[in-house]
Amino acid sequence: MGEPLRRETDRGEHRRPAVVTAPPADLVAAPGYGARRMYQAYLAAWSRHVDPVLTGPQFAVLSAIRAYPESDQSSLAGAVALDTSTMADVCRRMERRGLIERTESPRDARRKILSLTDDGAAALTEVTRRTRRLDAELLAAVPQDRRSEIAGLLNTLGAHWEAVAERTSLPGDD
Repeated sequence: MGEPLRRETDRGEHRRPAVVTAPPADLVAAPGYGARRMYQAYLAAWSRHVDPVLTGPQFAVLSAIRAYPESDQSSLAGAVALDTSTMADVCRRMERRGLIERTESPRDARRKILSLTDDGAAALTEVTRRTRRLDAELLAAVPQDRRSEIAGLLNTLGAHWEAVAERTSLPGDD
């Protein structure tokens, strides 16, 4: 690779651009920036320490199927914070991998009932073990007695941010 681009000064001299090492203060003060940073770091940590193929949303769906056996796909979508079209895509991929089965509901053929396969149950057991280790490491900077409080606050913020996203306007909008 070559040298970084040089800019000319008023006197015609060339200088190297400044090396940027920190985000601007207005970004650091924005909760969305912090949330995005955390999410990017979480995705990288998940891929490296939990599973590079099975995604967090797929793990959530497998966990929900185990917790609520014989539930339908649409009902579980809300439980794992996925919209119904994303849930359908996630379930199709997991069905192709042999992790879940989708069958028609005996009462309504449009509804898909989800169940874990033996491979899905085994994958869930292993990924759950790795996820718990990652969770502990991600919260290692927080005192043990406050970890559930932090998780609760994150979920409270998540629910509030979802509600804000559903609004058609914000206070002060004209």
